[in-house]
Amino acid sequence: MLRPGANPIVRWGDGGCGRRAELPGALTTILALRSLRDGGIAFAAGDPAIGIVNRQGERTLFFGPPDSEEMLTPNKFLVSSNGMRVCLTDQPAKDATTCFSVADRSLASVVTNRETNTRPPLTEGVAITDWELSYTPKLKGKVVPLQQYERSRCLAITPNRQQFLLGTEWFLRLFDRTGVEKWVVVGPSIPGAVNISGDGRLAIAAFSDGTARWYRIEDGRELLALYVGQDWKRWVLWTPSGYYDASPGGEDLIGWHMNNGRDAAADFFPVSRFRATYYRPDIIGHLMGTLDEVEATRLADAETGRKSRERELAKMAPPVVTLQSPADGAEVKSREVILHYEVRAPSGEPLTLVRVLIDGRPADVPRSLTIETASTASREMRVSIPARDCEVSLIVENRFAASEPATLRLKWRGEQLAATQSRLFVLAIGISKYPEAFRLQWAAKDAEDFAMAMQRQKGLLYRDVQVKLLTDERATRDAILDGLEWVEKNTAQNDIGMLFLSGHGWNDAGGSYYFIPANFEADRLRRTAVASAEMQKTVQSIMGKVVVFLDTCYSGNVLGGQGRELRGDINGVANELVSAENGAVVFTASSGRQVALERTEWGNGAFTKALMEGLSGKADMMNRGRITVNALDYYISERVRELTDNQQTPTTAKPKTIADFSIAIRR
Repeated sequence: MLRPGANPIVRWGDGGCGRRAELPGALTTILALRSLRDGGIAFAAGDPAIGIVNRQGERTLFFGPPDSEEMLTPNKFLVSSNGMRVCLTDQPAKDATTCFSVADRSLASVVTNRETNTRPPLTEGVAITDWELSYTPKLKGKVVPLQQYERSRCLAITPNRQQFLLGTEWFLRLFDRTGVEKWVVVGPSIPGAVNISGDGRLAIAAFSDGTARWYRIEDGRELLALYVGQDWKRWVLWTPSGYYDASPGGEDLIGWHMNNGRDAAADFFPVSRFRATYYRPDIIGHLMGTLDEVEATRLADAETGRKSRERELAKMAPPVVTLQSPADGAEVKSREVILHYEVRAPSGEPLTLVRVLIDGRPADVPRSLTIETASTASREMRVSIPARDCEVSLIVENRFAASEPATLRLKWRGEQLAATQSRLFVLAIGISKYPEAFRLQWAAKDAEDFAMAMQRQKGLLYRDVQVKLLTDERATRDAILDGLEWVEKNTAQNDIGMLFLSGHGWNDAGGSYYFIPANFEADRLRRTAVASAEMQKTVQSIMGKVVVFLDTCYSGNVLGGQGRELRGDINGVANELVSAENGAVVFTASSGRQVALERTEWGNGAFTKALMEGLSGKADMMNRGRITVNALDYYISERVRELTDNQQTPTTAKPKTIADFSIAIRR
């Protein structure tokens, strides 16, 4: 296979008569070059990728797919018999494989030599030769016709040996065993590997843009696409129409590109801006069974009572806000700053709400402002800032969506005030004593242990710690709602509010998420369970920073003996809470529909055990005496995977408007 940089930029000195030099380029064909004033070169390649090589021949800027040869190695692209599980090798030094399950919506690393119920592409059984990086692949010695300069890269043969799939420089091509082409489709970039499910229904391809895509073998119709972030934690899965499911923090990995004409820059809106319309894990759940997006949508709508409608994206586009002054990085001496900003409404919709955030949390300004006109206009707003360096963000909403935050950094150069320690308010909820059919062992103790661990931070990181603990029978719906209101009312701008929920979660037929309290009644869901909207309202209203720990992803039990499966998919509520307009840092015990494990020898659930170890000091791996959000994220992620043998993958998501911060001091 070609290695990253295998297509270099070639430069000759002395007007083309001098010495030949190869400069670092890209994995695939370089399509455009532009000279820069300082002697450097800007380039674009078909990966897709763009970059800059400076005058000295060093690549100083590069945006493209991950530089990983292993990702494009055909025999490492493993697929399950039904096509619902795909594996890519991303850690060759550890001989580990990262696998994604469409059914479970889970991403997990496993040791390569263990059983993964997947297999590499079949490349024998049909007399096709010379297909690797060749312009002239042959079937029984006869050249398979391709376009001029079209190079064959990868091959997969159907299990019945009646057809074969070629991934070429530009296309995916399916042939029968006699060489007759059945279909050809254009891929989003160069395919590095192809495979065919064991049941022969699906063709799956891995492309150089970092996506894996599923195609119907019958006619080549694309069904589904997957992109995994370069951190190998976040992922997003979507259909050709844009219906998607995503891990916490994964919604911003893809989005909609909208042109504004030849003379204006295009807009890019992350798919999270259209969550209300396009977040449809239920459609994806039906898709792999029906192999038809229209039919999957019909079934999902019938099941949930929703009505999917074709909507023009331009009419749903969120506002676009730009901060004009102060300049980013400006020095300020006054606690009052005047923000000058410009708002543009691509959809033409009136603007209904303006939010100002200080370091990602609500500022002390009026939180609603109606702007009758949707035309571009410059406006101003007075904002009070703290006497320290800070980030100020502005978000504008219409009836459909909220804008991406416009953010600037301000450097405080005024009078230095004595630092004031924050207060911490903790609402810890844990329920083990559910009906016998889905009782838990350690959920109540999980909440007790977390409350105790944070209580010990009083006098260390926090000048005061107040805890409200609700376990088992005390964790009724009314008590939980009262607890949420307690955190909301008491947490001031410099404080931190923490929510810890351990127990069962359930998604209703429409996909709405509920936390199951002790007095839950299966037939009275809305009246006896706590809707995620209640948590969202609390998180949005808290003035200080908010950290949410959700250990509620249990599944596979029978609900109250009534024969219904208890399903708690936490992805949607986590992404809702972590969006910039809500601004919570969210830790979840597991991903998608994974089971959150608990065992007697741990004395906790796996997530809480790792969390307690991390808060006790093990997450302070740099020995700085403090445990930060990022450090705790890393420790929990690695420790839970170790405890559960990669069966459980915790996730953490943090809004882009909030920087890493300390949540505990090492004792």
